[in-house]
Amino acid sequence: MKSPLKKSLCLSLLLFSSLALSNAAEVRVERFKGGDWEDDIGYRQAVRVGQMLYISGVAASGEMPDAIRSVYNDLEKILKAHGLTFKNVVKENVYTTHLDGFKSNQPLRKTYYGKDFPAATWVQIARLYDADHVLEVELIAVFPE
Repeated sequence: MKSPLKKSLCLSLLLFSSLALSNAAEVRVERFKGGDWEDDIGYRQAVRVGQMLYISGVAASGEMPDAIRSVYNDLEKILKAHGLTFKNVVKENVYTTHLDGFKSNQPLRKTYYGKDFPAATWVQIARLYDADHVLEVELIAVFPE
């Protein structure tokens, strides 16, 4: 025979598990397609999971200041299409073939964020998907409650 404490603990655990499962079943997942070419590559430009928006890397070629403007302008358009701004961004991943060039243009990048910066990782790599690209940035943003 089980003690009342063990019985209560088991019932609590069962209730917690069922609540967790019912909430997990309600998670909203939406995939947003930026163009038919995405099917050729096999990805989506943005995916919303619950209150999070995951934005695939946006890339550009050219001189670093031009690449930064191009990438962040495109990211701004994607955020706006979902009713968000850079203030909603919580994580930024930067991949570049010239990290010193990216770092030396920080004032340009900061114009998009103002003084509200996300967690960020910046990595120098040998090349991107298209060999002429010098910069690719992916973001994670949170929808306001």
